Amino acid sequence: MASVRIENVVSSTAVAKSLDLQSISLSMEGADYDPERFPGLIYRIKEPKTAILLFRSGKAVCTGAKNLDQAHEAIAFISARLREQNVEVFERPEIEVQNMVASSDLGREINLNALAITLGLEKVEYEPEQFPGLVYRMESPKVVLLLFSSGKLVCTGAKTFHDVEKAVDNIAEDLRDAGLI
Repeated sequence: MASVRIENVVSSTAVAKSLDLQSISLSMEGADYDPERFPGLIYRIKEPKTAILLFRSGKAVCTGAKNLDQAHEAIAFISARLREQNVEVFERPEIEVQNMVASSDLGREINLNALAITLGLEKVEYEPEQFPGLVYRMESPKVVLLLFSSGKLVCTGAKTFHDVEKAVDNIAEDLRDAGLI
């Protein structure tokens, strides 16, 4: 199996019943809140290098984590910071992965024209004049793969690392079966 590297884990949770973003932005150093541009408050964390988006509804989105542990760490950090500002937050917010983005290298160049035909044109978008990669919407697991002629690929839409590994295994097997790698 080709090695897989997680690039980004996007997760969401509810940290409170509701949040006064204006008040939080004024009291919490480093908070970026401009409701004219974006309805959420953005808080960037240096370690782990993540960004937390907070919304008035009390919901939070964590992006930039490399794994679920980092997402938990970032949510715990922002919850602690909010408590310091006397904001009532949930004790143990349940975190749900929304999207994983991963990269891999199949180790060989790929003929994308032949691949488009092999995978079936109804599941593939390939317009090299517009974008140098082939977009493949895999049905099981339900992910999107961006494949490049270099043999590198990006997998997006997965909810678990297992789904990423399975998608990479599946595409590698399809390529081998077709004699493309």
